[in-house]
Amino acid sequence: MQSQEFRTLAKQLKDNLSRLMEKRSNFESHWQEVADLMLPRKAEITKERARGDKRHTLIFDATAIHALELLAASLHGMLTSSANRWFSLRFKETQLNESDEAKEWLEDATTRMYDVISKSNFQQEIFEAYHDLIAFGTSCLMIEEDQEDTLLFSARHIKEVYIQENKKGYADTIYRRFKMPAQAAVSKFGFENVSKEIQNIANKNPFDDVDLVHVVRPRVDFDPNKKDKKNMPFQSVYFEYGSGHIISLGGFLENPYVIPRYLKASTEQYGRSPGMNALPDVKVLNKMVENSLKAAAKQIDPPLLIPDDGMLAPIRMSPGSINYYRSGSRDRIEPLNINANNTITINSENQRRDAINKMFHIDQLVVTENRNMTATEVIQRQEEKMRILGPVLGRLQSELLSPLIVRVFNILLRNGLFMESPDILQKQELKIEFVSPMALAQRGQELQSLMRGLEIFGSLAQTMPVMDYVDENGLVKNIIDILGLPAKVIKSDAEVEEIRTQRAEQEAQQMEMQQQMAETQMAKNAAPMAKIVQDGTQ
Repeated sequence: MQSQEFRTLAKQLKDNLSRLMEKRSNFESHWQEVADLMLPRKAEITKERARGDKRHTLIFDATAIHALELLAASLHGMLTSSANRWFSLRFKETQLNESDEAKEWLEDATTRMYDVISKSNFQQEIFEAYHDLIAFGTSCLMIEEDQEDTLLFSARHIKEVYIQENKKGYADTIYRRFKMPAQAAVSKFGFENVSKEIQNIANKNPFDDVDLVHVVRPRVDFDPNKKDKKNMPFQSVYFEYGSGHIISLGGFLENPYVIPRYLKASTEQYGRSPGMNALPDVKVLNKMVENSLKAAAKQIDPPLLIPDDGMLAPIRMSPGSINYYRSGSRDRIEPLNINANNTITINSENQRRDAINKMFHIDQLVVTENRNMTATEVIQRQEEKMRILGPVLGRLQSELLSPLIVRVFNILLRNGLFMESPDILQKQELKIEFVSPMALAQRGQELQSLMRGLEIFGSLAQTMPVMDYVDENGLVKNIIDILGLPAKVIKSDAEVEEIRTQRAEQEAQQMEMQQQMAETQMAKNAAPMAKIVQDGTQ
């Protein structure tokens, strides 16, 4: 028997969950339709599906499935590709970023974060999250600490997740209703912490699922100076959905759930997606292809017209078969002309396919390169196509990537996986800088403006001293920042100053040697002249 405090808390959480379930109900039927036609492996939102059953029976055209896969792969490659760095760390105090000590520590910290992320299951889970985002407009990625790999990521099914926004519009309250085997529940939470009902199930049928709820929400009253779980910024509660029995009560220093939305209406909490926008065209195309297949089947194996004169002989339909009719009679077996116009049907279907591909930005993502195009032109076209997704990038950076990086950084920091920072860097705030291909493409316009400015200045420099206005050191550093070059390939200010000093000394030595050689040559030339003058005076 649990305490009155626990019973009160359980009732409050169950009431809140009921309200969130009611608010989400309108989205569920929409998500189910999207999943049925575009993401069938997750088509179990309002339907109960057995594991391993067929999920493609309603699909007659796979255009939307392919488009969704391509957009998910494109977002993954442009935002969080394992082949490129997609974020870097900077200090909010800009002057610190010029320090060699700061650069070294930031580069080391960033490298260690990438190493830990690459060893985890991040890549496969973030890719799954992109699928949910494009299909349903909302996805959920859970980031936990793991004893073996430090980090453990898990993309949670949208049917499990119920959210509530804060005043800033971020989903900071998450109710996740999920099922897990009774044996796993006992192993995770302890036999003594689960209810007698789950204990009995674990003993008799350990692989039967039990219905649980995980709640993470901001704490209102807590002491930040205390380090126990009851005084962490986020409250964590696990309870059994049916009985309300609280299994675990704890907390998190950061919200372990990251809830990005693709696009969102101001009056709604759940996102809207390309899949939801394309659904009408997908349904029409699917029905058109289904009808086209039926029409094609009728043309290939048409219905037959048979005279009603009492013919009793069986009709042979196999290839090469022979059927007899009376000589001189017009009564014969003939196919029924269904007057199908395949050209009109195919054109209509292709129009729908084009509309679907545009909804998923396939026309912008697939670059058709001309062989006569220069490398610069190709880059410019790619940058232009990536900028089209710019409005989505801002939301994904704020709702997905930023909280993800903050969570990962703090986990590594608490586990002592960073090298000790210099005293000057203690208690300094960090900021995240995104250097993914998509982020760099958006900054490509800034680089082009700089290059055009330099070209104009170069032309004017022939007639006026315009280069006096350009800070060469600042210009180079700005270009390095735009390109996102790693610190390890860039020389420090001290190294650059040393190189310039050596170059100046070498130039001074060369000038001195040239001057000495000139003076020596002048002396040689002057000696004969002096002799001539001397001989002439004698």
